[in-house]
Amino acid sequence: MDDLKKVREKINEIDQQMAKLFEDRMIECKKVANYKIINSLPVCDANREKEILKNNVNYINDETIKKYYLSYMQSVMNISKDYQKQLMKGMKVAYSGTKGAYAYFASKKIFDSQKLVAYSSFKKAYQSVEEGKCDACILPIENSYAGDVGEVMDLMFSGDLYINKVIDVDILHNLIALNNASMTDIKTVMSHPQALNQCQDFIDKHHLKKIEYSNTALAAKKLIELNDKSIAIIASEDVALTYKLPILARNINTTHNNTTRFAVFSRVLGNYQSNERNNKHFIITFTVKNEAGSLAKTLDIIGAHGFNMRTLRSRPMKELIWNYYFFVELDGDVYSQDGIDMLAQLKSLCKCLKIVGVYTSNNEK
Repeated sequence: MDDLKKVREKINEIDQQMAKLFEDRMIECKKVANYKIINSLPVCDANREKEILKNNVNYINDETIKKYYLSYMQSVMNISKDYQKQLMKGMKVAYSGTKGAYAYFASKKIFDSQKLVAYSSFKKAYQSVEEGKCDACILPIENSYAGDVGEVMDLMFSGDLYINKVIDVDILHNLIALNNASMTDIKTVMSHPQALNQCQDFIDKHHLKKIEYSNTALAAKKLIELNDKSIAIIASEDVALTYKLPILARNINTTHNNTTRFAVFSRVLGNYQSNERNNKHFIITFTVKNEAGSLAKTLDIIGAHGFNMRTLRSRPMKELIWNYYFFVELDGDVYSQDGIDMLAQLKSLCKCLKIVGVYTSNNEK
């Protein structure tokens, strides 16, 4: 009995120490939340969680209790995330469209407890962050079938915001109509230009006229307003559920490997949230001098410093006819010595050079 009493006293002593350490940990978590608010980062960071579990389990010597320690640490991190969500509830996150749009669900996925603010265009959502009305915005930058979202790329080049997170969202389009409409009634289809492009084979097969609209979810509102059963829209199942509209045809994408990459933009250029060397990426935009071989020289500099180009694209500069800027997405750490040296050399060749963002990837969908 005395032995049990002594053991319990020891456990009480350990619990007291753990309570103090828990409080200390939550104080540091509050600092993390403040950093995420300033940098408009989401609460959840899957890479960071994996890193903690992988490293911390090595502190346990007893193999039989390692699995219990992993469960304990996961619980601690879940509590930490709940605390950070509470602290970050005041954040405002802008997106283009309305409730039910793909951007809305991408925003909910990243910022599940923050206030989402809808804007009617990519530019207005972007400007809301530039002007301080919102803390972050989520915009599509690329679709695996239709390619770049040119308007957003132009905002990256000319605007003042930075990307600090990128996620992939699977896109499944459906033909949605009014409650009294059938497939034979449909003569016209309305949606965002990207969605129309992604369903071109279906549109051609059914000889449908196309009407471009600013957003898939806003197209649903317009359909209800028009009350014309000869018109249908292309949008997600979530749009159909949100506006209580029937789906006439499901998964009408030309290709079913259809993914859109969404980026989180904020006013602050952040830093990497992971120590994994192979998980770091950054994006730059630049213009080159109008001289023979200028672009090739910039690419040589990038390659010479060991950075792999994931993407290289050009876009016309609207203010200067027949002039282009370049968009490059790279693997690696731009804050490394190689990154610093590479940027220094690029500045000597490029008329305009900008780091658009830095982020880590975790294949989150």
